[in-house]
Amino acid sequence: MRGKPSLHGGGPLVRCDVVAIGTELLLGQIVDTNSSWLGEQLAAAGMDSCLQVKVGDNQARIVAALRSVLRDADAVIICGGLGPTHDDITREAIAEVMGVELVLDEVIADRIAHMFASRNRKMSENNLRQAMVPVGAQVIEQKRGTAPGLICPVGDKVLYAVPGVPYELHEMYERAILPDLLARSGEQRKIASRVLRTWGESESGLNERLQPIIDELDKVGNPTLAFLASGWEGIKVRLTGRGADTAEVTALLDVWAKRVAAEIPEVVFGYDTDTMESVVLDLLRQRGLTIGVAESVTGGLVAGRLTATAGASDVMRGGVVAYASEVKFDLLGVPRGPVISEEASRAMALGVCRTVGSAVGLALTGVAGPGEQDGAKVGTLCIAVAMPGGVASSTTVMLPGDRKTMRELAVISALNYLRQLLLRS
Repeated sequence: MRGKPSLHGGGPLVRCDVVAIGTELLLGQIVDTNSSWLGEQLAAAGMDSCLQVKVGDNQARIVAALRSVLRDADAVIICGGLGPTHDDITREAIAEVMGVELVLDEVIADRIAHMFASRNRKMSENNLRQAMVPVGAQVIEQKRGTAPGLICPVGDKVLYAVPGVPYELHEMYERAILPDLLARSGEQRKIASRVLRTWGESESGLNERLQPIIDELDKVGNPTLAFLASGWEGIKVRLTGRGADTAEVTALLDVWAKRVAAEIPEVVFGYDTDTMESVVLDLLRQRGLTIGVAESVTGGLVAGRLTATAGASDVMRGGVVAYASEVKFDLLGVPRGPVISEEASRAMALGVCRTVGSAVGLALTGVAGPGEQDGAKVGTLCIAVAMPGGVASSTTVMLPGDRKTMRELAVISALNYLRQLLLRS
C-alpha cells in the first residue's frame, strides 16, 4: 500500500474512504451516522479520508462505486449490506470487484446456527448468506450480532466490509480495521485521544481562547487538537497523540490536556466518557448528598438523564414533573402568581426537597414556545438549586433554538449550574 509523508510528523499516511450501502440512506429514512463517525476516527488516526459515498441496494451500482473509489483510495470501509435478506448484496459486490467466487464458511455457519439455537429460535436458511465469504478474504469475527466483517485484498489495496449496525461497526473498526490499516501504512506507533468535555463557551470562543496552544501544536505536530460540537452534550476538545507505546502517548496527552484545561478551567466539566449528569452524580456522591428534581419546561428530561446513568439510585431520590401551574402551587408550595420566575424556581427546588426527602433540590421552569408566558420570552429558563439548610440559589438564562432544542439545552444548563454550586460548597 502506498504511503504519503505525514504533514503532522507521524510517519506515512494512507487514504481510506467510506462507502455506505443502503437505499434507506438515499431516501432519508435512516441518517448515516456511520460515515461521520468513521471520518472522525480516521482523522484521529492520521489517515487521509477524502470521500464518503452512499449507494443504494443495487449490485451494479455498488460495484461501480467501489471501483471508482478504489482508483484513488488505498482502502475503503464499506458499511452495511451484510444482513441475511435478498437486498443485502455487499458480499456479492465485493466478490465481483475482487474477481472471485463466494464460498460458505462452515465456522461462521455453525456459529450463526448455535446463536439461534441458544435463543430457542429457528434459523432461516437466508441466514446462511451471512456465512458466504469471497475467496481470499479474511473474516472479522462478529462479537455482537450475526454478520461477520470482511477484510478483502484487491491488488495492493483493501476493502473492509462491516455491518451497518453502529455498535457492531464501532467494535470491528477498533478491534480489527484500525490495527490492519496502521500495519498496512507502516505505522507502528500507538495512537490515542483525550477528550475534554466543555459547556458554557461557543466553538468560536473556545478556538479564540485556545489559539496560542493551537499555534504551538501546529508547530510541534503532536498531538493535534480538534473541536467537535455535540449539541446538548456540549463541545468536545479532542487531543490526538502518537507515541512509541501506550505509556508515551498517555504522558504526552496528560501534559497537553492539563495545558488546555488551564486555559479554560471554568468550562471543562469532564474528560473522555464523562457526561454532565455523571459528573454531577459523582459530586453529589462524594459529598454524601441526595437529589430531587422539580421540572416544568423539561417535562422529566433531567430526571431521565440522571437515572439513565449507572449507579444513580444511591443519589437520586425522585422527581416531580410540575407541568401545570396548579401542581406547582399545590404540591411544591410555589406562591400563586407568575410561574416563570426565579422566585417560582426557588420555591420548586425547596418544595421537591420536602416532597421526596432529598438534601438537594434542582428546579427548572421556563418557556419553550411557541408563545410567551407570564411575560417571559421563548427561550427563558429559570434554574434554582436548594442546598442543605434550606438555602436556594437561582439564575435565569436565555436559550436558543426551537422547542426541542431549548428543552435539551435546558437540561445540561441546569445540571451545569448545579455542578458549579457543588464545586463551591
